[in-house]
Amino acid sequence: MKKADTFFNVIRVPMDFLMLFLAGLVTYLLRTELLSGLRPVLFQFNLPLLTYLWLVSVASFVFMGIYAISGLYAMRVRMTKTDEFSRVFIGSSAGILLIIVYIFLRQELFDSRFLVLGPWAFSIILVSLGRLLVRYFQYVAVTKHNFGVQRALLIGEDFLTSQIKQNIAATPSLGYRVVEHWQRTDVARLPRLKNVIDEVIFVSPNYSGNHITELVDFCHENHIVFKFVPNLYENLTTHFDVDMVSGVPVIELKRTPLDGWGKVFKRTIDILGSIVGLIVFSPVFLVVTTAVKLNTPGPIFVKLKRVSKNKEFELFKFRSMIDNAHILNPQLRLMRNDRPDAGPLWKLKDDPRVTKVGKVIRKTRIDELPQLWNVLKGDMSLVGPRPHQPDEIAQYQKHHKKLLAIKAGATGMAQVSGSSDIPFEEEVALDSFYIENWSLWLDLKIILKTAFKMLHDRSAV
Repeated sequence: MKKADTFFNVIRVPMDFLMLFLAGLVTYLLRTELLSGLRPVLFQFNLPLLTYLWLVSVASFVFMGIYAISGLYAMRVRMTKTDEFSRVFIGSSAGILLIIVYIFLRQELFDSRFLVLGPWAFSIILVSLGRLLVRYFQYVAVTKHNFGVQRALLIGEDFLTSQIKQNIAATPSLGYRVVEHWQRTDVARLPRLKNVIDEVIFVSPNYSGNHITELVDFCHENHIVFKFVPNLYENLTTHFDVDMVSGVPVIELKRTPLDGWGKVFKRTIDILGSIVGLIVFSPVFLVVTTAVKLNTPGPIFVKLKRVSKNKEFELFKFRSMIDNAHILNPQLRLMRNDRPDAGPLWKLKDDPRVTKVGKVIRKTRIDELPQLWNVLKGDMSLVGPRPHQPDEIAQYQKHHKKLLAIKAGATGMAQVSGSSDIPFEEEVALDSFYIENWSLWLDLKIILKTAFKMLHDRSAV
């Protein structure tokens, strides 16, 4: 999904709330100020402005819940202005009907019918106006500033391909820019495009099965969206989304259901969870900081090079080894091979470089708590595949690269299923399962299991 679409779909949520709140405020002021001369105001003592606005805030969430059910916040649905207005009208009507039913069931007499029906009319007008403003800002951002534009490689040689190319060029607001147009698939030319394109749109009906498979693998490994005009490719993945490009239905292949609102919610949980974690564990940070500093000379934290979604970053951990322990890596790799099933990873139990304090914080996994800062920064997520070293990833086989489809995690399916005790291929299988079956509920279960393992498991090295 295009970044611009995601961003502006999220913006519509606070915009709707603001417009609904404004609808209530306008109704109250209209009744108490402009219409008071026609009909005296009798309810202000029983229903002052602040109380009414509090009720409006609650009612706004009811309206927005109905908007969500009606599809107004759906990430994948592109609506015409008429369709959007009709959904706002139906959602607002259903919302006010629920409120009227609630008042009736409570057997209460509301002080002013205008204060009930007014917000309904103004909500339709103002919410629709707010959404037109969002559409306008999105149009300006995409067409004038190229915000969130998808740089596309278009592949095809038929009339439909030419039509799509012409429509994209004529309609910048679609959010696409055709970087290159290939008549046929040329796998050998793909590597030079991996940092140039965001999306591949495959239209041509003339294809080689092997070339298409290579093209799909290339896109997945380099986090490039792959879309195609519906044909015979549904069996390439269990996850796909239907989109419209220049009026033509295309299917986007996906390796994970983590997209749209799911991605927004996951990042929100990452931010809140990391902030709470840093606050709750601040006493532990203080104790461990003192212990590490007093135990051996050297820094309190170490910065380790790791990779997440093909992006290298510095992972923070409490130092659990002697200072500059990495210098001894080559000698230890030659002398020891404790885990022949570790694949490209290097795992060593009873590492002589680990300090006394390091042994304790490793067994309890306290040394990994500073990763909460990485989560807050956005380098990684609370839950995801284990982040590995660049030199280890360089040895990945083709099926291992699937682990780079999403952000690495401070904890994950592999960590709660055996941690360093499991073979590398089993780790790949577990993390692949997580990627293919992601859900917020699965994240919650993994977080709870992680907390349990920190107290009871001692398999860490």
